[in-house]
Amino acid sequence: MENVILTVHLLLALALIGVVLIQKSEGGGLGIGGGGGTVSGRPPATALGKVTWLLAIAFIGTSITLTILAAQSATGISVLDRITDAPVRTPAIDPSVPADGGLLPPPVDDGQPLLPTAE
Repeated sequence: MENVILTVHLLLALALIGVVLIQKSEGGGLGIGGGGGTVSGRPPATALGKVTWLLAIAFIGTSITLTILAAQSATGISVLDRITDAPVRTPAIDPSVPADGGLLPPPVDDGQPLLPTAE
């Protein structure tokens, strides 16, 4: 059941993105300008506007439904509680490998600088 609603939710999200991208840009951010030539200042409701509202309401409905389903199937234990209760695993130590990983020989301290000096 949850998978079906999640699939519908994802399809609604994709459809909503597509419908919003298809709509004509009014220019002037946040609804400023565009006027439409009417007294109310609101543009007439188009078919794409109505479809956008319908998809948005359906998207919110599936979001709430998924939240309710997730809350019902929750175990009541926080993720952080599961992390702190998990056993700590230490890596196995191989005695044949040197402690520094055996990548570089230990530095020799003969009193000389490591880099040549410019004279």
